[in-house]
Amino acid sequence: MNAGLARAARGLGDVLFPPVCVHCRCLVEPPAPPAGGFRHLCAACVRQIVLVAPPHCSACGHPFYGEVVGERRCPHCVGLAPAYREGRTAVLLKGPVRALVHELKYHHGGHVLADMGEIFRRSPTVLALARGATLVPVPLHPRKEREREFNQSALLAEELARAAGGGARVVPLLRRTVDTVSQTHHDRRARQANLKNAFALAEGPGFNPDQHLILIDDVFTTGSTLNSCARVLRHAGCLNLDVITFGHG
Repeated sequence: MNAGLARAARGLGDVLFPPVCVHCRCLVEPPAPPAGGFRHLCAACVRQIVLVAPPHCSACGHPFYGEVVGERRCPHCVGLAPAYREGRTAVLLKGPVRALVHELKYHHGGHVLADMGEIFRRSPTVLALARGATLVPVPLHPRKEREREFNQSALLAEELARAAGGGARVVPLLRRTVDTVSQTHHDRRARQANLKNAFALAEGPGFNPDQHLILIDDVFTTGSTLNSCARVLRHAGCLNLDVITFGHG
């Protein structure tokens, strides 16, 4: 199906089955300013999105408010000791954005990926970092990926590559070797213990030490998972490593 027919089919589908906002459950009107490209968030919920702009924490991307003097690390990153150079995030994980992430991860909501890509397109600092880079998704354990049927970090990496252009590409350089318990209710110390030796280089694709690699994950919480992945790449000789997450929360 060509692009024109696909748009027509989608438009007809929206007329017959109007999309519902994943956050407030109201009907979503056809995309129009200020909602622009969003199909699964209504205009009122789009206005609640908090896009991240400079100045922000150099380790996790969380925004600073007001003047920033001296240290560029936020309280979230105390004790993190990043094994990567810089971390950026597109949006704060609040309200409608949290609903998008939950729809994708827990309800097989692949339909919301276009809206998440729209958020990437509205984050110029994230796009600038991603252009020309090799995007490395944080891997799921094979059991978890079979259970979920996808890796949300890989899907988001593909959306970011499309949004950024400029030669950005997705390469699965890592694999998860330990089937860890859920990290949701653990603090940073417990997460670090759970993730010890949990990641390794994937077989097959290699990389040039000077290549710009960017780890991609859905959410930055404590940074423990991303840092564990970063250590593997550093140990393998990566000299140019950053982090991008879709949301912070």
